[in-house]
Amino acid sequence: MNVLLLGGGGREHALAWKLAQSPSLTALYAAPGNPGIAECAKLVTINADNHEAVALFCKVNDIALVVVGPEAPLVDGLADSMRAEGIAVFGPSQAAAQLEGSKGFTKDLCERAGIPTGAYVRTTALDEARAALTRFQPPYVLKADGLAAGKGVVIAEGIEQAEIALADMFGGQFGEAGAEVVIEEFLSGEEASFFALTDGETILPFGTAQDHKRVGEGDVGPNTGGMGAYSPAPVLTAELQQRAIDEIIRPTVETMRAEGMPYSGVLYAGLMLTADGPKLIEYNCRFGDPECQVLMMRFQGDLVKVMLACAKGELAGIEAQFAEDTALTVVMAAKGYPGSAEKGGVINLGEAEAEGAKVFHAGTAMKDGALVANGGRVLNVTAMGANVTEAQAAAYRAVDAVQFESGFCRRDIGWREIERENNR
Repeated sequence: MNVLLLGGGGREHALAWKLAQSPSLTALYAAPGNPGIAECAKLVTINADNHEAVALFCKVNDIALVVVGPEAPLVDGLADSMRAEGIAVFGPSQAAAQLEGSKGFTKDLCERAGIPTGAYVRTTALDEARAALTRFQPPYVLKADGLAAGKGVVIAEGIEQAEIALADMFGGQFGEAGAEVVIEEFLSGEEASFFALTDGETILPFGTAQDHKRVGEGDVGPNTGGMGAYSPAPVLTAELQQRAIDEIIRPTVETMRAEGMPYSGVLYAGLMLTADGPKLIEYNCRFGDPECQVLMMRFQGDLVKVMLACAKGELAGIEAQFAEDTALTVVMAAKGYPGSAEKGGVINLGEAEAEGAKVFHAGTAMKDGALVANGGRVLNVTAMGANVTEAQAAAYRAVDAVQFESGFCRRDIGWREIERENNR
């Protein structure tokens, strides 16, 4: 069958790489794609904002499945437009995508469904937000309500820092995403990610991961879209995964269905593993980035078949098989990220993939025949190993083979789990 993949980042390169391996696939198209995706898909020029153009392309090219990589088109209702044209799509409706599109929506749903999460207040004005800070103890968790490319969260250690951050948010730092700000209780514990596919009824667990959101080694500095990740996350034991399904994922799916917003696609739950058990930090309505890269390295099934079953409401009886080994990815970013990133730096991948590693392109472009940086996060250098220690060593061997003078990376991805492995 023919598949159209929408998106052009590292997540989409990982999806394209795995989709291209599917026995069910006839042809894979990607829009807009990137130089890495071009190696496994035919790049086409379609603007995902133009729903009519996407639908027309699908009809002309006999597309059996549309896979939406990023969150913005889902929040914009692209999946609804495709379904209205009779085109199968992997991704939730606009109403269901509010789980990522609005932090406040998700917190309200948690309250209605009795899902464990931190206490919160929704605020729509700076004075209101400042007053609400008195209900919480530092550190303060401040979130722009809407989509902010993974950067709309500030953890303020004190009241002065919190008030400055609130002023920035309401002052337009995150555009329309900051028109409303959610203030949350700070949850103590270790953070991990749990993934599940659902067609609105059946829930299929789809792996675990841990990422590193801070730009600096030792998890310090500003939040980013993610500087690296590994899968599986041993800290999410089988018992904790079952609790996450029973206490968080299933109540979400059932409540969304009962309220007329059935969820179809991938549910990415960001969890805090507290002393009281897992609590929901946030939902994403798409695969994480760079979590998708490590999940796809480990996934061993027919991704087209699984996604189509999810899209058609036929997920019952489908299984997801993953390699037992660990996958670890290191993000190579352009200098200046997560602020103003330096574009145009020349990249030479050299022998990075010679020993089994995979380099996923996140923010790259071709210029005068050379591969160059064209974004903040540029490459995802990904490798496998028997455990996190071995996967990290393999990934950094590949990183060291890449020539990218205007780039940088963290050198400690997976450090917490490596410490645990060394102490066993």
